Amino acid sequence: MGGPALVISDATVGYGKGNGSVAVISSINASLNGGELVALIGRNGAGKSTLLRTLAAYQLPLSGKIELSGENVKEMAPCDIARNISVVLTEVPQPVLNVRELVSLGRMPYTNLLGRLSARDNDIVSGAMEEMGILHLAGRKVSALSDGERQKCMIAKALAQETPVIMLDEPTAYLDYPSKVHLMSMLGSLAHKKGKAVLVSTHDIELALRLADRIWLVDNGSMHCGTVAELSSLGILHSFIDSDTMHYNAKENRIEII
Repeated sequence: MGGPALVISDATVGYGKGNGSVAVISSINASLNGGELVALIGRNGAGKSTLLRTLAAYQLPLSGKIELSGENVKEMAPCDIARNISVVLTEVPQPVLNVRELVSLGRMPYTNLLGRLSARDNDIVSGAMEEMGILHLAGRKVSALSDGERQKCMIAKALAQETPVIMLDEPTAYLDYPSKVHLMSMLGSLAHKKGKAVLVSTHDIELALRLADRIWLVDNGSMHCGTVAELSSLGILHSFIDSDTMHYNAKENRIEII
């Protein structure tokens, strides 16, 4: 595992409301390290998307500090942020583009003012598509792809961006179960083999517990960080999962329907 690529220090995230602001998650202290897959889990409305938007510098934290590669995000130019962090969202990407054109957008932080790709840029784009197994789809329109193929294209775009940090917001949302497992396993492999710091927001809690290296669990305005074993020993997973209909089986690390 590499050193910290992203560090959150005593941060509070939220959103503006009228002349004030509303805190969603408070007192966050966490790090995202190279070579690890971290799953961000929590109930709907818990603040996962707000946290991702803040970490990606789409909005500022209400307080505290977020650092990318040791530099305060508040003091970084947009192009420098784009060279440090890439974001894969759930929105359907530009349907008029073909796959190569879409993946090529990942080179924007490095191209000249005209946006022209160099030979090296094109090689990086081809390598990213080959890494994700979509090189054969290069000329196909994004609108003609399956949900799984589209997600692979978006991850290839993130790879082409060559950032140490990759964040994904619900990448498994529209996939069937085998595709969910395949994608999460692929992201873990990407983190471990390429040394990327990968943060995945997901509602597929059991997959996250089985495949992620660490968990960031957002609940009741706080974020708990640790391995599954650590969060289980503290009773945090039981508190989050257990209900009249579900139970967390810590011994087998799975969720049981009552």
